[in-house]
Amino acid sequence: MDDEAELRTRDWLPRTVALVLGTLALASAFIAAYVGALHKPDPRDVPVAVVTSDQQAQAVTSAVRARTDTIKTVRYDSRERADDGLNDRSVYAVLSSAPGGGLTLATASAGAPAATELVTEVFTEAARQAGVPLEVTDEVPVSGGDPRGLVPFYLAVGVVLGGYLASTALGISLGTSPGSLRRAGLRIATLAVHSVLLGVIGAVLVGPVLDVFPHDVGTIAVVGALAAFAAGMVASAVQAWLGLLGTGIVILLLVVLGNPGSGGIYAPEFLPPFLRGMHRWNVPGLTTDLLKSAIYFDWRGGGWALVGLLVWVVAGLVGLLTATMFRARRRAARTGPGRHAAAEG
Repeated sequence: MDDEAELRTRDWLPRTVALVLGTLALASAFIAAYVGALHKPDPRDVPVAVVTSDQQAQAVTSAVRARTDTIKTVRYDSRERADDGLNDRSVYAVLSSAPGGGLTLATASAGAPAATELVTEVFTEAARQAGVPLEVTDEVPVSGGDPRGLVPFYLAVGVVLGGYLASTALGISLGTSPGSLRRAGLRIATLAVHSVLLGVIGAVLVGPVLDVFPHDVGTIAVVGALAAFAAGMVASAVQAWLGLLGTGIVILLLVVLGNPGSGGIYAPEFLPPFLRGMHRWNVPGLTTDLLKSAIYFDWRGGGWALVGLLVWVVAGLVGLLTATMFRARRRAARTGPGRHAAAEG
């Protein structure tokens, strides 16, 4: 009995130590990522559009740039193209000369309220120093129920979290790697149904229940379902290949780095350099961008976010199916064709 207890301890102790150390590492990374990225925003190169033929606007932006690297000038050939840049969120504002004299600053606070507030403050002071009047307009304002522009981010966090939790729950109850392609198909179908339900629930909550976006229920449901399914498939693929270690990697990518790097709390230009481009490829960032585009900007500027989520879905499907086939072949090689056929049934 003593020998059996010792063997059980030898088997249990390393696994427990590894789990504790892994959770400590994830918690430490969580603190470092959130505090490091968000405790003191350092905006740099916040893009503002001007038309190349607008000499007065260019002079003001050049003067601002000479004093600080907070603002970056993006030049367009015409006002129409500059407005397109504002509406597809390539820039946060358009500075132009007013017909009757002075300057106008057209912003889109729905893109990133903190960024448009910064731009407004900088150019209000610049216009005062130049001695010219400045009129500020908000071409795409935030919803009355979303005054800080954070609801798309919170919604993105919810559906992404739900997607990876569903995958993790299935992995705990049924095993991280399905035993056959048929079981993999059932897991995919289960995650798809869960994603649709979660997308609808999220849309109803921020729509009729909380009255934040009451007119966009269908749109939000579709985006939420896609995001939840993408997160679920990514998690399933990584867990199928790496088991329990894969769960930690998923948490690291989707939560620890994914949330602060999504650009949802602060615009990407406010984040440390290593996080600034993350929103263009990680699932939380793509989801936040797509929700903003769909809700506030009539889908403009949402093409890459939509493609990115679909790429993650396909990558997750391929990863899960290949891991299933690989492990099934390994089991077949160990057990022999007769026992493998019985396991498949």
